[in-house]
Amino acid sequence: MPSKENSGARIKVRVIPGGAKNQIVGVDQGVYRIKVAAQPVRGKANKTLKEFIARAVGVRKSDVEITAGERSRIKTVLIRGVDSDSVNRLLSSA
Repeated sequence: MPSKENSGARIKVRVIPGGAKNQIVGVDQGVYRIKVAAQPVRGKANKTLKEFIARAVGVRKSDVEITAGERSRIKTVLIRGVDSDSVNRLLSSA
């Protein structure tokens, strides 16, 4: 689940690349499991993940930043401009 932060909300994500479409497939112990259609080649899966989260939460792509796990399937993502309650609600309905 999202943690509160002065500049926004921080979430943990497990990325599943190569999915049929971009979608949240569940939450396991506070970690969002998100399928992305892109493959993990030259940052394409990370870019797709950031675009998907930005669209789902209603912020600009530049407000979504991977702060840890750039080359891992488990990532920490900072979403600026929204609080953790809003992120949880919006991602739960995405």
